[in-house]
Parts: sequence; C-alpha cells; structure tokens
Amino acid sequence: MVTSKDSWVLRAADEFGESGADPSMEELVGLLFRLTGDLRQRFTDCAAEFDLTFSQAMALRELDEPLPMRDLADRLCCDASNVTGIVDRLESRGLVERRGAPGDRRVKQLVLTAAGRELRQQHRDNLTVDLPLLQDLSATERRQLAGLLRRSVGMSSTTV
Repeated sequence: MVTSKDSWVLRAADEFGESGADPSMEELVGLLFRLTGDLRQRFTDCAAEFDLTFSQAMALRELDEPLPMRDLADRLCCDASNVTGIVDRLESRGLVERRGAPGDRRVKQLVLTAAGRELRQQHRDNLTVDLPLLQDLSATERRQLAGLLRRSVGMSSTTV
C-alpha cells in the first residue's frame, strides 16, 4: 500500500528515475525531509530503549567536550530553561555533571561522566546497526555522500 508520504517519492522516481533528467530542487528537499524524518524517528526509538527522550539523547551526543549550558541550548535550538530540565534529568541518572568554568565560576559547563560516555556510545552503536538508509551503500558511495553532506553544511571535507 502506498501512503501519501510515499506518493510524491514514487511520482519523482517515475518522473526522474527512468528518464535520467536532473532532479528538481523540490524533489531533493522532499527526499532530504524524508531521510531526516526517518533518521529522527530511528534516533527517538533508539533513545527510548535507553530510557532517554530525544532531547536527552541529543544533549549526550553534543557533549564531546565540556560545554557551557548556553552553548548546549544553542546546539539543541532551545531555550536555556529547557536545557536546565534536560540536564537535571541526565544529572539525576549520573550521566552528566555541572562544573564551574575555568575563569568564570558562574558559567556552568556540562561534562559527561563515565556512565554518560558509555550510554552515549551504546546509543550510537545501536543507532547504526541495520540502518536501512545507509547499509546498502558501497564504501565509495558512503564517502561521496559524506563529502556532499559536509559541503552542504559548510564543513571542509577533512572535518570529522
């Protein structure tokens, strides 16, 4: 059964797939929305397996290094007051700690604990197991896709 969500993709495939014509910007945007929507749902489902909300899992993902709460709010595209609640719940589980920033003790930096790093890694590992959106790509195709995505978000090809 074809859903309305799929109908424009099928129309686009009929329209562009066989003819070899260049895809329209509308088709590309639609495909990116579908891909990101599917990935977001997978991320949410995987987070729930670890008793995390989407926002909590995203916060853990962003904490590769100590980060002021304000910066985390910016990265999560939310208000600082929302980050306080997210961090409170992560802290109560022993996944993050608040620490004073060097040079300004008023600024609270967030640091992953060992338990937080372990849980984040488990979530990352589970997220990429049997990932239908990418598993069928060859190594060359994955490199090409990574290069295109990096360029699209303004990263150099060497930035990881």
